[in-house]
Amino acid sequence: MVKAITVFCGSSAGDLPAYRSMCRRLASALHARGISLIYGGGKVGLMGVLADEMLHLGGTVIGVIPRKLVDIEVAHEALPEMHVVSTMHERKALMTRLADAFLILPGGIGTMDELFEVLTWRQLGYHDKAVGLLNVEGYYDRLIGFLDDVVQHGFLSDYRSRLLFVSSDLEELLDLMLKSGEK
Repeated sequence: MVKAITVFCGSSAGDLPAYRSMCRRLASALHARGISLIYGGGKVGLMGVLADEMLHLGGTVIGVIPRKLVDIEVAHEALPEMHVVSTMHERKALMTRLADAFLILPGGIGTMDELFEVLTWRQLGYHDKAVGLLNVEGYYDRLIGFLDDVVQHGFLSDYRSRLLFVSSDLEELLDLMLKSGEK
């Protein structure tokens, strides 16, 4: 059963209002389903929008942030639960332990690092938690094409059937992820 989802997303807001809007919609959907949010602990960018909306709705928000980012004042001070760790690796490891599933929204290279790490760990059997990629406004079209090419060239088996749920529809993606978490 999925009780907590780790969301990886940008520490910047991006160039489309749709990214911020999706964060607010995601917070509402998680809160309505009684699912806690685990995220990178920041108050900036999409991370901040998502956390602020969850807090506004009265949802449970757990932040995990490296000390270095706390020291440069990007930590969200309003979180009731914040884990401060030493390194980015420790951050990802703790977020993985705390999560029942993972959802990836638009973001930069940090988000890509997080996505590929949880996918690799799933592929190698270090966890069997659902991983969902929310393709907001076609943001991940080229990444999905790349992954399809990786399959075509024989470096990966069909990832969509066993590693990664992909959708541009938030509710559909959450339903797929939650259904897989019931096993």
